Amino acid sequence: MFYGLIGEKLSHSFSKEIHSMIGDYGYRLIEIPKENLKAFFEKREFNGINVTIPYKTSIMQYLDCVDSSAKKIGSVNTVVNKGGKLYGYNTDYYGLLETAKHFNIDFCGKEVAVLGTGGTSKTAYAVSKELGAKEIYKVSRTKKENALSYEEFCISKNPEIIINTTPIGMYPETDCTALDIKPFSRLWGVIDCVYNPLNTKLVLHAKENGINAVGGLYMLISQAVHSAKLFGVIKSTADITESIYKKILKLKQNIVLCGMPSCGKSTVGELLAKELNRTFIDTDTAVSKNENMQIKDIINTKGEAYFRSAEEKTVKEISLVNGNVIALGGGTVLKNENVLRLKQNGKIYFIDRPLEFLTPTSDRPLSSNKSALNKLYCERYGIYKSVADKTVSLNGTPEDFANLIKEDFLK
Repeated sequence: MFYGLIGEKLSHSFSKEIHSMIGDYGYRLIEIPKENLKAFFEKREFNGINVTIPYKTSIMQYLDCVDSSAKKIGSVNTVVNKGGKLYGYNTDYYGLLETAKHFNIDFCGKEVAVLGTGGTSKTAYAVSKELGAKEIYKVSRTKKENALSYEEFCISKNPEIIINTTPIGMYPETDCTALDIKPFSRLWGVIDCVYNPLNTKLVLHAKENGINAVGGLYMLISQAVHSAKLFGVIKSTADITESIYKKILKLKQNIVLCGMPSCGKSTVGELLAKELNRTFIDTDTAVSKNENMQIKDIINTKGEAYFRSAEEKTVKEISLVNGNVIALGGGTVLKNENVLRLKQNGKIYFIDRPLEFLTPTSDRPLSSNKSALNKLYCERYGIYKSVADKTVSLNGTPEDFANLIKEDFLK
């Protein structure tokens, strides 16, 4: 008998770590193919489980009793075994409700679009209604009786809030996005129920346009805490969600360092990684390893365009991972696609070291002399400032920079 999470694919899941912070009750991750789902429930060899994609609706047929609110929603994500009888609940409801309130996304009197028609979409509809939405549109890949197709939706509607309940944009397909938000002139709130990556492209595009947007991490943690209460392993949910949210966010978020060549990104990064017990990744070193050639030789023999392409491929790979310290090459952030990918799981710091303290070196072909370095500084300084979440400016040692970044990141 155990507690755990069931789903079809769980390699992306944070649930085990979250539940281990709630308490020590041996929470497991269990991948179950569709054809084995019935047998799993017939055995009833669990104390309590959470349920994720794509089983939140289909498992209801195997339960002895479904909570009235979950039945009304039409989706179950928590099952408790009580003396051999299986009881179903929907704690996603509390997770989404508390996310909207925590991040000040006010539904009252608003037009809301729910992307997707699976189990989580039913929860999103119920929460939107509870919070006073004026009108709620369901949007599906194909036209259905109670849902608009994406094409119809984009042409005919102009929502104020969008909730993505589809897996589009979820790890590892993080370059995908559910839709382009540009046509929606009244949009001011976005909730994406995807939590890995921490910020999907939908969320990042919304933030770029000044829209209040949030991913699904807070929702995931809140529903987990409410599930634990139903399991009987905790008595109250008060204050637990916020505490675990802060811990998980810091645990999963990458520290990303950008700045001019010779500003000390690698040295500062190594210090931070050691201090925070994290893996350190240098993108130049990673590109060099992937290409089996030094950076200066790649640029000198194959050209800068080839190097930038190899660099983009490397950034795409490392941006998928969580909880690392990443030092970028000086020109990595010149490509917006690199910045978006890095911000999906990371916080970008600009190490702003004064120009007079930067040193040209022969192993950096684009800044091998003082004149070239000065030119790069003028071209790039504004870009570093604009893409960074935080600028760290001082005339100090690498230890000074590392301490300031650590202090900001952990606050």
